[in-house]
Amino acid sequence: MSMLAIGWIGVGGLFALLALRMSIGIALMIVSFVGISVMLNTTAAFGIVSALPFSFIGDWSLTAIPMFLLMGFIAANTGLTTGAFDLLKLLLARVPGGLASASVGACGLFAAASGSSIATTAAMSRIAVPEMLRAKYHPSLATGVVAASGTLGSLIPPSILMVLYGIFTEQSIGQLFIAGIIPGVISALIYMGMITIRCALNPGLAPRSTETFDAARFFGLLWSVWPFPVLIMGVLGGIFGGFFTPTEAGGVGASLAILIALARRSLTWEAVRIAIRQTVVATSSIFFLSIGAIMFTRFMGLSGVPRSLTDAMLSVSDNQIVIILMVAGLFVILGMVIDSIGLMLLTLPVLLPVLEGADVNLIWFGIITIKLLEIGLVTPPVGLNLYVLHSALSGKVKLRDIISGTTWFIAMDLLTLILLIAFPALSLFLPSLMAG
Repeated sequence: MSMLAIGWIGVGGLFALLALRMSIGIALMIVSFVGISVMLNTTAAFGIVSALPFSFIGDWSLTAIPMFLLMGFIAANTGLTTGAFDLLKLLLARVPGGLASASVGACGLFAAASGSSIATTAAMSRIAVPEMLRAKYHPSLATGVVAASGTLGSLIPPSILMVLYGIFTEQSIGQLFIAGIIPGVISALIYMGMITIRCALNPGLAPRSTETFDAARFFGLLWSVWPFPVLIMGVLGGIFGGFFTPTEAGGVGASLAILIALARRSLTWEAVRIAIRQTVVATSSIFFLSIGAIMFTRFMGLSGVPRSLTDAMLSVSDNQIVIILMVAGLFVILGMVIDSIGLMLLTLPVLLPVLEGADVNLIWFGIITIKLLEIGLVTPPVGLNLYVLHSALSGKVKLRDIISGTTWFIAMDLLTLILLIAFPALSLFLPSLMAG
């Protein structure tokens, strides 16, 4: 049997294991080990298993992941996120669906301070959703907006997915961070525009607020949100200005979050303990998946499957847009059944040669990939943000209402995706300035 045939059998076996609900990390490791044993020998497979994970985890760039996670969990557990929602709620009080639009903005700001979609969704579900339900917002809108806006944590830097993408594709993490700013802002504005139009046409979705603007309260709330610009400028400004690398920015961000919490007198030993525990659990899960992915990359390289797939796809068309649309269709389908990190790490080893063969800019494709993974986070049956939100609300809103509420936002995500594909400059303009 040829190595190529073994490789394709391995791909089929991998999806069979995933269909049986096996952990993606374990499935990747098993398929890779068995495949390499068959192609070479068991000794070679054991050699790869013993050497590859250690060399991968030893990559200094990966230290950014636990640091950015710690920054987000410190921010969430010390109450650095509450002021942003209150300020936006006041500013958008007279706009149709103002509370929902305020939730979008608050999710975007928290995403810039955490880098995690899950952390953003979990934090904002406890702050924004109860407020909207008390204001008689339709449950599907109140929950759908937070589930969808929580995904902005993947696109607005710093982003854990961008760190992993940059490492696996050998692209500049700093340029990926900067590239996500404009698409992230566009995504949030499109969400807000859709909410405003829908609520204006159907006032039953979101009753108008009777709250009036209070200048004294505005300036008080404005002072309460100072942690966000400090964190954002401290992390992104330092990267953009060349003061430190994205890896070092993780440590700077975590330190800043701790110092800000200390200055606000909201840092407690209990908050630190919870944040550290959450960071360890999340980091372990990500690294476990990554080890499986790096082993699968070696297996795919030995089998020749990526080269075979590259030849097949380029024989259909070598047009970059056609290639990206084919990849996007694959991501949308697989995103329904595989979580975002697992999907990215599963597909990159196979798709990267295809993209390089079509001369696709990998920074541009990285932003498109992140947007596709965002859609997967709110697409049933596996959409992780749906279940995070449902769990955080302790079942107060039915899961089917949450899923129903995200439908409009998925449509807006597809619109944003079309814009990102049609106009690469939306993703590449700021990185070109950084490179200059």
